[in-house]
Amino acid sequence: MYLSQCVNRAVQVNPQGIATNFGQNQRTYLEFRDRIQKLAGALQSLGLEVGDRTAILSLNSDSYLESFFGVPWAGGIIVPINIRLAVPEILFTLNDAEAKILIVDETFAQMLPSLEGGMDSVKTIIYIGDGTPPPNTIAYEAAINAASAIPDSGRGGDDVAGLFYTGGTTGRSKGVMLTHDNLICNATNIVAAQKINKNSSYLHAAPMFHLADCASTFAITLVGGEHSFVPKFDPKVVLETIGENRISNCLLVPTMINLVVNFPQLEDYDLSSLEKIMYGASPMPIALLKKAMKVLPNCLFAQGYGMTETAPLLTYLDTEYHVLEGPLSGKLNSVGCAALSVELKVVDADDIEMQRGQVGEIIARGPMVMRGYWKQPEITLKALRNGWMHTEDLGYMDEEGFVFIVDRSKDMIVTGGENVYSTEVENAIYQHSMVLECAVIGIPHGEWGEAVHAVVVLKESQELTEKEIRSHCSELIANYKVPKSVSFDLGPLPVSGAGKILKSELRKPFWDGAEKQVN
Repeated sequence: MYLSQCVNRAVQVNPQGIATNFGQNQRTYLEFRDRIQKLAGALQSLGLEVGDRTAILSLNSDSYLESFFGVPWAGGIIVPINIRLAVPEILFTLNDAEAKILIVDETFAQMLPSLEGGMDSVKTIIYIGDGTPPPNTIAYEAAINAASAIPDSGRGGDDVAGLFYTGGTTGRSKGVMLTHDNLICNATNIVAAQKINKNSSYLHAAPMFHLADCASTFAITLVGGEHSFVPKFDPKVVLETIGENRISNCLLVPTMINLVVNFPQLEDYDLSSLEKIMYGASPMPIALLKKAMKVLPNCLFAQGYGMTETAPLLTYLDTEYHVLEGPLSGKLNSVGCAALSVELKVVDADDIEMQRGQVGEIIARGPMVMRGYWKQPEITLKALRNGWMHTEDLGYMDEEGFVFIVDRSKDMIVTGGENVYSTEVENAIYQHSMVLECAVIGIPHGEWGEAVHAVVVLKESQELTEKEIRSHCSELIANYKVPKSVSFDLGPLPVSGAGKILKSELRKPFWDGAEKQVN
């Protein structure tokens, strides 16, 4: 399988159909492919060789989509960078990936002076924003216009197409190697589940660097559907775009759905074209889902569950199960059944399959599972042991194959659809000279699902405030990882016999009475 298949098929079945719709720009699939071929030519002329990495740090746009296809068309590997990262984290991603080329828009071009001097491998910076390119950068449109269209590089199958960085329990971010096979497999799973076709119009409302949105990126292209974009999520802009561009499909994380359904002037917008909203990336509160179904009665809802390492879709809860009564009700608490080419099991600590209804770790295998972690063979072997991807999510499967998640075995918090590994935050807090001990946990939050909370023990005779802890962290890690609240403990924190801090004990007061330990 090749990512170029998506584009070539779209041109074959819908050549004059709209491929991208962004601002004043509308381009057909014939025009879209021509630009991808020229972008690939430009990248090669700038020194991109087979297997080289090209990073992109940008808000959503039609150029972002072109890069998703143009980089692998040229033989390279795309590295989408989380737009919410702090400068040290961005530099780590660029240097770890050994990115040769960096693509930035006007929003992140402002960060270039802060990045300068810290980028070990970047040789060329391409500017995809409006206006005059910053010094020492190359204008994206000028590069495309000056380049010749080139044939596809021929890379596919098990060749890596993209490096998608995710957090880590050790505090070190991991580059997930997703291959052409992985991404095309996921695309076909989405097409089958969502029942999209060339008449579908998809809105990129979630950030395009995130696999939640990426789940549909290649699927919509594969069927020759239309891509529309908002630079970043804003409920008013999203509602306007749905009406103006006649959007039929989109993916929203629960926090986005909450902002949409509670938007004061919701009824003033034309949402008649909207057929289906897929939600995922974090658990959906049932109360919010019920309200969304009530407020948007003509729109269907479906849930996708997965992870970066599985490109990402693992399970799918179809629209027919989003009902409150009747024979198909009772599944809203589940994340659905295995997607088309996914095999799932719930296992014990020895990877022995559990009986239906018993809680264990969810593991998966199939052509959507990553090739591994970039330059981290040891944790790759651990994650893919016995031929299965170990999700570290705890749950059970009922007699009909529906999966219910009850907790996480990994030390991770999901806040607003973003994964935050506690160790990353703890590493930042521990860099403060007054901190003796700390533990970071997730606590329930009405808007974000979960919030990052830090429990801090200070060194003797030292004084710090919550504001000072948060300010310290904001210089080292992305804002969404910074603790939303801090409590100070006289210490020592509770530990196990092995000396490990018992976060379960710290979580108890916040989660007491909850049906499950994720929100």
